[in-house]
Amino acid sequence: MMAWLSGLLSSGAASVEPASLRDAPALARIHGASFHRGWDEAEFENMLAARNTLIHRLRMGRKIIGFSVSRMAADEAEILSIALAASYRGRGLSNHLLLTHLGHLAGRGMRTVFLEVEENNSPARRLYERAGFAVIGRRERYYRQAAGEPLNALLMRRDLS
Repeated sequence: MMAWLSGLLSSGAASVEPASLRDAPALARIHGASFHRGWDEAEFENMLAARNTLIHRLRMGRKIIGFSVSRMAADEAEILSIALAASYRGRGLSNHLLLTHLGHLAGRGMRTVFLEVEENNSPARRLYERAGFAVIGRRERYYRQAAGEPLNALLMRRDLS
């Protein structure tokens, strides 16, 4: 009861929390609005049910405004997706979400985190570089734009230990 009341009163502060199955519709909406090929509710439900997947939601008051998804294996993790609702971008919230998510991965024993990002996605690249990720490779023609044109991906890595 106190957590609910506190959340209601501090509706201006963003909080990062573990996502649950009931969040799947909101996560799918944000993903679909953020990426060419959005994940649907069933895909989020499957990931939320998987033991090797860590998903955090970013909440502003009672509204889910973003999320992060990672898959874990042994002591390594791969960030599969991070997204923020368009109207909340540019406020530093992605950085808060990413750093909190990385802290939880480290707490689960992950020592290294990998991700792929579109080579021309400057905001995402800046986010990851500020968080300590470094480019370790390039994948030619890895992504496709909505019109079908190929895009290159950069493979990035950050050590957590």
